Amino acid sequence: MGHPPSRTMSYYLAVAFLLIDSYTPYTYYASAAYCTAAQTLAWNCGTNCGANSDFLPVASGGNGDSVQYWYVGYDPSLGTVIVAHQGTNPSEILPLVTDADLFLTNLDSSLFPGISSDIEVHNGFMNAQASTATEILAAVQTTMSKYGTTTVTLVGHSLGAAISLLDSVYLPLHLPSGTSFRTFTYGLPRVGNQAFANYVDANLHLTHINNKEDPIPICPGMFLGFVHPAGEVHIEDSGEWAACPGQDNPSTQCIVGDVPTILQGNESDHDGPYNGIEMGC
Repeated sequence: MGHPPSRTMSYYLAVAFLLIDSYTPYTYYASAAYCTAAQTLAWNCGTNCGANSDFLPVASGGNGDSVQYWYVGYDPSLGTVIVAHQGTNPSEILPLVTDADLFLTNLDSSLFPGISSDIEVHNGFMNAQASTATEILAAVQTTMSKYGTTTVTLVGHSLGAAISLLDSVYLPLHLPSGTSFRTFTYGLPRVGNQAFANYVDANLHLTHINNKEDPIPICPGMFLGFVHPAGEVHIEDSGEWAACPGQDNPSTQCIVGDVPTILQGNESDHDGPYNGIEMGC
């Protein structure tokens, strides 16, 4: 796929309305991940489930406390497996991404065989992903076999976005080489170092959507060695959606330029709206 533009490139492109609307199914799937495992397995969770009414759930889990809720199933309209992870509210994730005890660490070689030791990720996000990794893989394998698909789409908001991004690195290492992957995240915090961001750019199809002055996507700070992969789409105060090329694009139309520090952020923007959709069950 080639390398993305340098993070020093501070330009942006307006996103067309048709493309904005194409994200809507994934936004509802990310929001549905806030519902209990029982609700998503029955696909009975109100508006979030009704928006993708033909979804066929296969597995779900988590307890919404020590383990984020998650679910896996098949969307026949989109022709893809859906993997979704629950996020958390800003007051709970801010300590995770600003805590002085957070650090970058190597990925577990048993879950991520062959991944370079240069790649490092947030220790808390790594532990959260590891807690459900093998269950997610088994559910994806079951869904792919049951519905004869080779496409997997991962979604998540907030902490769920970070877990889904790590799943997006993990799953291709264990699924057939012909499998295609896409990842749509919302309010994604920085997950790893420069080597991680470069790996994501070279191997994944990531779109990470940020809303207005949400402070979560600018954490943890770049001064700690964290770097965002390319693929940012930023919803501006005007309602325009800007596609922001490169890693941590400094344009004021993009999150890094618009929210220089947490003090300029607005926590209420974290949950949305994302094209009219607020995150939560």
